[in-house]
Amino acid sequence: MTITAPPAETAWLLHHILGFDGIDEADTVAVLEEATKLAEGVLGPLDAPGDHAGAVWHDGEVTVPPGFAEAHRAYADGGWIGVSADPAIGGQGLPHVLAYAAGEPFTSANMALSLCPMLTYDAVLLLEAHGSADQKARFVPKLVSGDWSGTMCLTEPQSGSDLGGIRTRAVPMADGGFAITGTKIYITYGEHGMTDNILHLVLARLPDAPPGSAGISLFAVPKINADGSRNGVRCQSIERKMGIHASPTCVMQFDGAEGEMVGAPHKGLPAMFAMMNGARIGVAMQGVALAERAFRRATAYAGDRVQFDRPIIQHPDVRRMLWTMRALALGGRLLVLYAAMAEEPRASLLIPVAKAWATDAGEEAATLGVQVHGGAGFIEDTGAAQHLRDVRIARIYEGTNGIQSLTLLKRGLLRDQGAAVGALLEEIEAADFASPALLHAAQATRTAATWLRQAPARDAEAGATSFASLLGTVVAGWLCAKVAARADAPEAARIAAGVFADQILPRTQSLAATVAAPSAALVGDGAIL
Repeated sequence: MTITAPPAETAWLLHHILGFDGIDEADTVAVLEEATKLAEGVLGPLDAPGDHAGAVWHDGEVTVPPGFAEAHRAYADGGWIGVSADPAIGGQGLPHVLAYAAGEPFTSANMALSLCPMLTYDAVLLLEAHGSADQKARFVPKLVSGDWSGTMCLTEPQSGSDLGGIRTRAVPMADGGFAITGTKIYITYGEHGMTDNILHLVLARLPDAPPGSAGISLFAVPKINADGSRNGVRCQSIERKMGIHASPTCVMQFDGAEGEMVGAPHKGLPAMFAMMNGARIGVAMQGVALAERAFRRATAYAGDRVQFDRPIIQHPDVRRMLWTMRALALGGRLLVLYAAMAEEPRASLLIPVAKAWATDAGEEAATLGVQVHGGAGFIEDTGAAQHLRDVRIARIYEGTNGIQSLTLLKRGLLRDQGAAVGALLEEIEAADFASPALLHAAQATRTAATWLRQAPARDAEAGATSFASLLGTVVAGWLCAKVAARADAPEAARIAAGVFADQILPRTQSLAATVAAPSAALVGDGAIL
């Protein structure tokens, strides 16, 4: 069973719809074919067994499922961690968008395993942007080669989305380093044993730090010190989770661990955003990847399952679900890759939209996949349930989708008084392939944006999630309309683009209505129970 999107189709979308010209289309196809070969041949067979076995913690050590270490090594040896890194340090030197496009088949094949190299790639992005020359020379080649992995250590027991509440301390030492002390939770692959070392990128406070998020600094803290000694960082436990069972989600305790500052004092959060934005695009692609995987599993099942004297794939309601799944995957893929290629200010506008919309779409597609299977979908042995369990986290981590919606509202709409949103809508409305329905959706989005700019703060916040979904649907619908208008488009993509216009784009009208209709219950502060 094919479990990933066709490489040639994704390459066609990149070059002919999104205007990617970083390399020749044939080379893009070749890159994606190699990624798909590794994904389906090596990572995919470990997905269900890894889910059943899970990661195991014992006395501070974590054991990943059988085959994971070897698969991670094959991933690293293929150059996939350093897709966009400098060839002088072992990278492939390709455009960043290809890293995200190649990441889709890896996540479709095995979301739990692909998380480790995804975060390592994001650590490379951070160090390339904010590390010193010496830090880049010492850390980046080790990460790119896969000899080391990277983590993002932000969340603490008392401080989740509100990073201003971080309490982890960084005390200067005589040698110029810092002693890091504190507890971090929800640390993906904080301990695992697949690499020689783990580089933790940790947010902490200096003794003279001002309160709030303005007082946070960023530190690089290795598991193993340069002299070979074990650093003062330990995995206290791993979480029992709804999904991604094979990915260890760790509670990490730092007890005077030796670290070094990355970037300037008290500027850790802006530096960390280089990693967080990369991770948010990666997580958005997880929504796309699981939508595609769920679609392909459900389609294979529907072709074999006979009811009422015919395979259920011939029944219109089943076809509705399957084509909706494919349309969600197509719209999400276009939206995420478009956001990954965008320049400022459009990139900052679209990254939270892509993260929220594509992960919502991934969960919707996975839910439909269970439904296509019927009762068998509720049984773990078919595999449909795993996709739903796994994709559910994507709406939560790297900033919940509610946080993404507030980011869009405050930084993408209110800060520039709607200029970036207005420019995007003008481009959509000017497209010669824009249908009346798409124009109507764009106008509804413009009206909603105007309402949000003028509304009281709490009313606007109540409508933020609907607005993020509205804007994401319009942008994805615009890109799908471009596909539908091309006679040379791959046939399945062209049909799916038409389904998006018929079945998904009309949602914009109800979304626009809910933006501007916050009830008193939503904006009040009275008791709910």
